[in-house]
Amino acid sequence: MEPHVAELKQKIEDTLCPFGFEVYPFQVAWYNELLPPAFHLPLPGPTLAFLVLSTPAMFDQALKPFLQSHHLQSLTDPVDQCVAYHLRRVRQHIAGVCIHPQFGGWFAIRGVVLLPGTETPDLPRKKPPDCVPSRAARITLLEGFNFHWRDWTYRDAVTPQERYSEEQKTYFSTPPAQRLALLGLAQTKEEPSPIFPEFPFTTLTKKSQIPSSARSWLSPSISPPVSPGP
Repeated sequence: MEPHVAELKQKIEDTLCPFGFEVYPFQVAWYNELLPPAFHLPLPGPTLAFLVLSTPAMFDQALKPFLQSHHLQSLTDPVDQCVAYHLRRVRQHIAGVCIHPQFGGWFAIRGVVLLPGTETPDLPRKKPPDCVPSRAARITLLEGFNFHWRDWTYRDAVTPQERYSEEQKTYFSTPPAQRLALLGLAQTKEEPSPIFPEFPFTTLTKKSQIPSSARSWLSPSISPPVSPGP
């Protein structure tokens, strides 16, 4: 079994097996080969699917708790409703990802600048470049972004001209709530700091003593210069 299939199977089993279900992977082509065209699944043959079976334990571990949870509706069979409820919990939500032609995944979309009153009816509409043209590479990219984004590898879907520095990777790997501490700053509501004068509502102040590990973040020789205003 391929590693990504085994990983998906494990995630689905972790969700369903405690409630009395069993899970088995198969390809859509295997199913369609056994049935007349009227019953074929309208998907490419190699599409991954999972067969979900109920065991005797399902009645006590899934159905009874479902009935007690008051999710039951009167229009369909209780077992069908219970199974549908649990299958919705493992539906594959695959998020898309953008890849830059020069920087791969080592970039971020930070905002949009709107210019009210400025019209450009003749502005040419450019089609984004297809940075990852093969289907196999796209699958690898999406799996990396959705399931292994912490290891940074999906960002090398194309060979980048430049990557994040180790210092930058440390910053972005740090949970947002802990980044002020990493920078040696404390958030207060009393004294606005002049560090960011262009944002009058920012209320950041330096700690009384900045740890030595954080001083490099604020060093003028390392921190980028302040960009001039527009």
